[in-house]
Amino acid sequence: MYGYIKGKIKEIESNYIIIDNNDIGYIIYVANPYYYKIDNEYLVYTYTNVKEDELSLYGFTNLDEKKMFLDLISVKGIGPKAAIAILASVSVEGIKDAIERENILYLKKIPKIGDKAARQIILDLKGKLASNNNVSTNNELSEALMALGYKQKDISKIINKVDINLTIEQQIKEALKLLLK
Repeated sequence: MYGYIKGKIKEIESNYIIIDNNDIGYIIYVANPYYYKIDNEYLVYTYTNVKEDELSLYGFTNLDEKKMFLDLISVKGIGPKAAIAILASVSVEGIKDAIERENILYLKKIPKIGDKAARQIILDLKGKLASNNNVSTNNELSEALMALGYKQKDISKIINKVDINLTIEQQIKEALKLLLK
């Protein structure tokens, strides 16, 4: 799993970029590929999606965008492609506001999000998106647990129960105990 990739943009397509890092071109699916400029260097935060027949990278301009992506894919019925499409359509703050206000109409304006998906997003995420300074700590713990094979949905249920004042190793041990209950 890659936390980020830093390199020069070599190609821009409608839903992905190719970033060159040490003479390897990584295809990274992003919300807004036209944010990037050819031959400019960027640091792109990444999420590695592993499926039985596919390995793909999803990229983000900042950690808030990545966190929202991880929250969205924890929702039943929302996969990485749908989550990146949501981020391409509206801002992170817009999504958070719509969820907290239970604004189904706002969410339904997003392409491929119908009434059922909008209601599921609100049901699964309302009250869980409050901004806090623990995002990077939770993100590191979340990524470590995903690397161990746990699903984001299960991690989301226990991550706020873990004491952030512990070392990351101790946090992982505490999280594993919670996940095994």
